[in-house]
Amino acid sequence: MLTGNFAQKKLTNEEAENLREMARQVRGDILRMTTLAGCGHPGGSMSSADIYVTVWSNANVHPDNRLDPSRDRVVVSHGHTSPGVYAVLGRLDFFDLKEAVATFRLAGSPFEGHIERSVPGVEWSTGNLGQGLSAGCGFALSSKLKGVETNHVFVLMSDGEQQKGQVSEARRFAKKFGLNNLTVIIDTNKIQISGTTDEVMPQRLRENYESDGWRVLEVDGHDIGALFEAIVEAQSDETTPVAILARTTIGKGVSFMEGTPAYHGKALTVEEFERAMGELGLPTDLSEYRALREKATFESVSFPEVDWPEVDRGAPRIYTPDVKTDNRSAYGAALADLAEINGVKKVPFAVFDCDLASSVKTNGFAKVRPDQFFESGVQEHSTATTAGAVSADGVVTFFSDFGVFGVDETYNQHRLNDINHTNLKLVCTHNGLDVGEDGKTHQCIDYLGLLRNLFTFKVIIPADPNQTDRVIRAIASEPGNFFVGMGRSKTPVVTTEEGEPFFGEEYVFEYGRIDRLRDGDKGAIYCYGAMVPRALEAWEILKGKGIMVKLFNVACPLELDMEKVAEGAATGLVVSYEDHNRNSGLGASLALAMCSIDRPARLMRMGVHTYGESGKPDAIMARMGVASEDLVRLVESALAASATKLEEQPEKA
Repeated sequence: MLTGNFAQKKLTNEEAENLREMARQVRGDILRMTTLAGCGHPGGSMSSADIYVTVWSNANVHPDNRLDPSRDRVVVSHGHTSPGVYAVLGRLDFFDLKEAVATFRLAGSPFEGHIERSVPGVEWSTGNLGQGLSAGCGFALSSKLKGVETNHVFVLMSDGEQQKGQVSEARRFAKKFGLNNLTVIIDTNKIQISGTTDEVMPQRLRENYESDGWRVLEVDGHDIGALFEAIVEAQSDETTPVAILARTTIGKGVSFMEGTPAYHGKALTVEEFERAMGELGLPTDLSEYRALREKATFESVSFPEVDWPEVDRGAPRIYTPDVKTDNRSAYGAALADLAEINGVKKVPFAVFDCDLASSVKTNGFAKVRPDQFFESGVQEHSTATTAGAVSADGVVTFFSDFGVFGVDETYNQHRLNDINHTNLKLVCTHNGLDVGEDGKTHQCIDYLGLLRNLFTFKVIIPADPNQTDRVIRAIASEPGNFFVGMGRSKTPVVTTEEGEPFFGEEYVFEYGRIDRLRDGDKGAIYCYGAMVPRALEAWEILKGKGIMVKLFNVACPLELDMEKVAEGAATGLVVSYEDHNRNSGLGASLALAMCSIDRPARLMRMGVHTYGESGKPDAIMARMGVASEDLVRLVESALAASATKLEEQPEKA
């Protein structure tokens, strides 16, 4: 379907001339920005200028509809061409152009060195090359899930970033799922930072896209009329996504910059700027913008708010103590329940899998909503970004994988999701030594250490199937990024001392709350996930020896309930017990928390201290020294050492 001005199919001579003039002005803006800042990427911005002018001037997106769900989406993947993006959007009145030019790359300015989603008209923060097409797939998919049939997604890319493996992943995804509402335009200037693309890493762009089933068009990227008509032809093809290879020249419009790799990432000197502006026939007015730059002040920027759907959590499932299941099965059951309950209300869901549906238990959802289940194959990088973009568009989005793939392997993608303030529900199974026989390559023992670096992700590690059920229902109904982690093995239902489910009918999940499972006064054990049943075993053994300690379940190990931390510290002995690297998990969180309370206590961190082995989880944990018996010995020895120390202290006079 043709959108915006592309519906007229051809530019008039006057329209084409107006766009050429706008592109000339944009090139001047690019040089002003980068020369004032003394840094930036003028060359590629200038080669992309005609593409940007043609797309944004004619797509169905403008300042008064920039948040309309039916708008066209323009995703710029090579975010370093931000001067060109800001120049075009400023000239189309998305914001004050003079402010963008004057404050480019200035601390506090929203007009950063790489484009940011907080800037009006920018759909996705980019900079890490190769991720834009994946995000574009997300927006195109979201439109289909929401039944929006009157918009189109344009992804504007560089040729150098096509070397990224994630781009090929995204190409295959777009073709498999029929994203015919997606057009890619590649600025093919054949230059990247280190030289020509043929020198740095040869590639065959047409063949790459065609081999994955795309239609490919080629055009002179500086012939605005021809470029416009190529976009019309691409949009008119309702059978497949289309890629347009736009042949361009880096530094276009300035003789000494054209075709010169050095200007990919180097600003002009003032003398070069004056010469360049002379060639463009534009005023050398840096002093005006420099004055604005010197007195600029800024307000805090904000991201566009998402209209989050009203999700019915449904009635929770209750797992009784006689039920033998695992947290991942409880996750799958809760997800399938949500699909069934909210299907009647037509709440848009998207569940992404990477060839592990039967293991991560998303296959139940697939049976209920096959049209909203996306089997992406072994393509974790692109899937993480695509899922993030779908979630940013107000679709309830779950991405499930093993921990080593869903967190470790895709950390960079989730970092970009974090920057973009997405609403992803990342649920990873097979964490910790609990993975067992798959061995060290699959035992994810560092996910908390990685996730604690992200600013918008909330992390939850449920203790049993009942808590897992409540967690999944809760996060589906809330915007924001959530990570939910679990092991592989069957997980006993956590009970009260009376034998009833601890997370029973009255339990409501509350992020950050620590649950006291057992009480005592000799010490405090803090644990989560797969270690909870082992800690309960240790508690019973200690109780039999007359040693009563507190036992806490810390389902949110990166955001601690300080009252419960202080309560445990008051006993004098705090023990962290986890199936995770002891230097970056719960033990680290407790150490930081205890620094801020006025109750000195001994902290002992018990967890994984090296990569695990292949074998049954209990055997691996015993060899690692983190079995329940090891926990008992540690508590006993710590208490004995404290008693000895007290006996050795001289009596006060």
